[in-house]
Amino acid sequence: MSLLNKIKSMDRNSNLYTFLYASGMVIVVAMLLAIASTALKPAQNKNIETEKKIDILRSIGKTDGIDEAKNKHKFVAEAFQKYIPEQLVVNINGDTIKGLEAFNIDMKVELSKPLEQRNLPLYVAKLDDGSIKYIIPLRGRGLWGPIWGYLALNSDLKTIYGATFAHQGETPGLGAEIATPEFQKQFRGKTIFEGDSILTFTSVKVVKGGASPDDTHGVDAISGGTITSKGLEKMLSDCLEPYQNYFEKIHKSL
Repeated sequence: MSLLNKIKSMDRNSNLYTFLYASGMVIVVAMLLAIASTALKPAQNKNIETEKKIDILRSIGKTDGIDEAKNKHKFVAEAFQKYIPEQLVVNINGDTIKGLEAFNIDMKVELSKPLEQRNLPLYVAKLDDGSIKYIIPLRGRGLWGPIWGYLALNSDLKTIYGATFAHQGETPGLGAEIATPEFQKQFRGKTIFEGDSILTFTSVKVVKGGASPDDTHGVDAISGGTITSKGLEKMLSDCLEPYQNYFEKIHKSL
């Protein structure tokens, strides 16, 4: 008698039958979920890629028309190709690393490495007026989970052109405010170096109670979001300073 016939002949009120029936259902459901996950994986990866490109484009203000686009993936891919003509990866010494693509660098992985072993991705944008912007990926930790973003610098390598931030689970109305245009627009025009040179790195500070209007390094903290604000401030310092040697090399060549 086959196993299936043995099961069919079993007492359906017995504990063994209930156990086997439940186990069989678990296996069937697990198989269906695995098949669905495999089938959806390409679409999920495409969505992740497109969202990452949107975040990068948002730091330079080039997201107009995306919401209205009939084919969002194609629209974003074309905009990314148009405005981001160059990607590179550098190290802490300011040397370019060959064979790596900035878009494929996982910031979570890189930040877990010692500083001297990190790969530092950098995007070079060229806007419609011909101006060049340097876009740096950011990743840190807020109150409830990871926070991330992109910060674009003008060609002077110290003045912020734009910034965008996102979060995984910050509190709406509090820490989640870092993802709002109102918070992010404060960063435009702030600087990450002291004075006219790029020799003394001075990150942007998130000032509780409000930054002074003439503070070139300060922005207003989020009311009721002190831990997220401090996390964002640390993220900026941790992710921006490692590029200083590369910026010094570029600056000398100008």
